[in-house]
Formats: sequence, structure tokens, C-alpha cells
Amino acid sequence: MDPYPARMTHRQIMIVLSGLMLGLLLAALDQSIVGTAMPTIVGEFHALEHISWTVTAYLLTSTAVTPLYGKISDLYGRRPVYLFAITVFLLGSALCGMAHSMGQLIAFRAVQGLGAGGLMALTFTIIGDIIPPRERGRYQGYFGAVWGLSSVAGPLLGGFFTEHLSWRWIFYINLPIGAIALLVTSTVLRVRLPRREHSIDYLGAALLVAGVSLILLYTSWSGPEKGWGAASGLELLGAGIVLLALFVGWEARAKEPILPLRLFRNSVFTTTSATGFVVGLAMFGALIFIPMYLQVVKGATPTDSGLLMLPMVLGILTTSIASGQLITRIGRYKVFPIIGTALVTVSMLLFTRLEVSTPYWESSLYMFLTGAGLGLVMQVLVVAAQNAADPRDMGTVTSATTFFRSMGGTFGTALFGAVLTSRLPHYLPAGAPPEVAEHVSGSPEMIRQLPPQIRDITTGAFVHALQDVFLVAAPITLAAFVLAWTIKELPLRGHGPAQGKAEPAELGL
Repeated sequence: MDPYPARMTHRQIMIVLSGLMLGLLLAALDQSIVGTAMPTIVGEFHALEHISWTVTAYLLTSTAVTPLYGKISDLYGRRPVYLFAITVFLLGSALCGMAHSMGQLIAFRAVQGLGAGGLMALTFTIIGDIIPPRERGRYQGYFGAVWGLSSVAGPLLGGFFTEHLSWRWIFYINLPIGAIALLVTSTVLRVRLPRREHSIDYLGAALLVAGVSLILLYTSWSGPEKGWGAASGLELLGAGIVLLALFVGWEARAKEPILPLRLFRNSVFTTTSATGFVVGLAMFGALIFIPMYLQVVKGATPTDSGLLMLPMVLGILTTSIASGQLITRIGRYKVFPIIGTALVTVSMLLFTRLEVSTPYWESSLYMFLTGAGLGLVMQVLVVAAQNAADPRDMGTVTSATTFFRSMGGTFGTALFGAVLTSRLPHYLPAGAPPEVAEHVSGSPEMIRQLPPQIRDITTGAFVHALQDVFLVAAPITLAAFVLAWTIKELPLRGHGPAQGKAEPAELGL
């Protein structure tokens, strides 16, 4: 049976992808636009001690629900579940813009995350439904462009809205973009799946969400704030591990498991998930510190740091588009994550050479190499996993791949944050003024306003601590390089979209 019965022309595919890209832009932009406005928000609400929760709440819910969206869309169809995800995200955005306290903002960011998890997972699932793996590379560059655009546009828009309008507009801007995405996808998205009897594994879903949530709370909140050995944090970690162990036991018996354990008997799924987790751990964990280097050490504003990261965006776009075209042409994919993880490992080692005096052209080269590696890895892993999956499991496999990558990024953020904070005091010179220790962990704006002598000591300690962060990241990316060699390469299914017209009744066009 042909898993891609409703072949679409390039024009029809691009119409559908335009709506999907807008939806993905919503989720990607919201990860980068908020940081610029946070000093203003916490100042207005007088709640500096809760600043990390605005990020944690979004990350927690978006990561935890990702596997649920894939399975539910396999059972009930992509379109209604995708439209639900957009609606929830827009509702959360509107509520965030109307928040009158930090507690409300944190709660509404969690609502946003519930929708964002579906947008990120289902976008690539729908692509897997409508485009055969052999042709999928042609289009993956467009989504690399979305991630690149969001990484630059986020700080720029966040700075502009905060300075000239209100921080609330960093959330309200989602509404017109989301409305267009909702209109396009609700009109043209008709992905037909075979009807079958189904049931929802409610207990498995509850165990998975609860277990992942508790572990994320430990890694992203309790550990960094209370100490990794604190009794309350270890209780969270232990409870999370127990719940996940119960989840695995239950999934082996469930009639319609949320994450079928049989998927792990597929070597391609297992190796791509493991590679994605390790890549997420190293890259997403370490790379959040590049803007910190630009802002704290080089004195760039948040808006300027977004522009200064253009070389990384260029690297992502170049290799994402090129690898996609080559995959379509030659029908092979394994070589790309191997080269990509090698490039990232080299770039992590090069980042250990960063100094206060490092010229921009040199750091730009390092950023370009990192972006080039990312472009060769991330979407190729999704294509490989989807190609090896049974069409009935497309949503589950895609969302699981996204889930493992997000989990890696979450753990990496906690790991490298701990490395940075533990190494900062080590690099403070003996006899340094007491105000240095007070300000070394302060905001970039605070550090820029310090007297020159104290600022030099602070930035010197900071850059050496960052070197240690990248030194820890390098062997992790090397592990990803080794894992990439174990990915089994299967022939890519399909020969591309038909050049004729598809049936309008099937496509909804």
C-alpha cells in the first residue's frame, strides 16, 4: 500500500508548508523573544527571584506533552490536533500579554508551552505525511530558515517592543501570525489517515507527563537554585525516575501505548533518538552561552547579539538547504549527521579559545561552523527516523524524536549552567574587590555599568568559565559523532510528488 496516496504538486505543498512554517515560527520565536524583555518584566512585577520560572514553565509543559501530540494525532488525525495546538498557544499568548503578576505570567507561559509542544512535533509529522522521504530534503531548508529567522528576529523584536511599545507586545505579536497560520492550515490541511478503532492510554500519558515533569523540575529549577544535592530536589528526581519506570512497565501491557516499546526494536529509531538526545544535550545546552559571551564579555546589547549571531544562521541555512537537495538527489543521508557532528565537535573545541580580545571575525567563523553542523544533523535525523517508521506510527515516531532532542537540550542547559556557575568563582583573582563576586553573576546590563577595572576582572572570569563550558561540551558532541556512525542507512521511500494535480477532495485545496 502506498503510504503517500495523495501526491501533491510543488505549489500545493508550498501552500501547506506556508501555514506550517508560520506555526513553527510561533513556537521558535517565543523561545528567543522573551529573554530581551525579562529585565523589564521582573522590574515591573518586583519578582526577580521567580525569573527562571518564566522559562521553566514553558519548557516543562512543551517538552512533557510532545509525545502525547504524536500519538493522539495518529489516532484522531493531524488537522484537528494541530489546530488545537495553535489555539492553545494563542490563548496562552493572549493571557501572557494580559498578566498582572509574575504568578499569572508563569501560569500562562505553561499554557503557551502546552500548545508549543504540539506545533513543534506535528509540523514535522505532517511533512512526513505529505512528502515522501526521498523528496523531503527539498523542503527541510525552509524550516532551517524559520529557526534561523527566529534566533535573529526574537531579540530584535523583543528589544524593539520593550523599548518603544510594551513588553506585552512580545506576546501579542503571536496573535496576528497565529491567526494567519490558523486560517491557512484550517483551509488547506487535509491529511487523510486510515480510520481504525482506537483508545487513549490515559494512565501511560499521566505517568509520562508526571515523570518527565518532575525530572525537568529537578534539572531546570531545583538543582540550579537549591543545589544538586538538596533533599527536596533529590526527592523530585527520585519520584520522577520511579514514575518513568512505572511508565515503561505499563507501556509493555497497554493496548494503545503512548510510546510503543516496539519502536525501540527499530535500530534506526533508537540510534537517531539517542543521537538527537546527545546532540541536543551538547549543542542546545552549550550554545545558549554564545549570546552571553557577546553580551557580557563583548558588551553587545541583546538586540545587537542577535545580529552578531548571523554567521550561525547562515551556516544553518547553507548546509540545511544543501544537504536536503543532496539527499533528494542521491538518496543517502547517513554521511550528513556524521559530518555535522564532526563540525560541531571542532567548533566546541574552537570556542574554548575565546578570550576578551578575540576579534569578531574569529568568533564568527566558530559560529558559522557550529551552524553548519546543526544544519547537517537536526532535520536529517528526523528524515531517517520517519523513513524507517511504519506510516501508522508517523506521528508517534516524529514526536518521540523531537521529545528526546528537547529533553537533551533541557538537561544540557542545566548541566552547562552548573559548570558556568561553579567555575566563575574559581577564576576570580585572589584579593579581588568584594563587589566583583557580587556582580560576576549579574545581568549583562549591570556588568556593562561597572567601573572599568572591576568590569575587566568580571569579564575575564566569565570568559574563562565559558571556556570550561565548551570544554565539557566537546566530548559530548564527540559521543554524538560516534553514535552517528551507528545509524543504519535504509533506502529512502518514494520518488517525490506527482507532477500532475492531486484530487482536491483528498487535499482540501
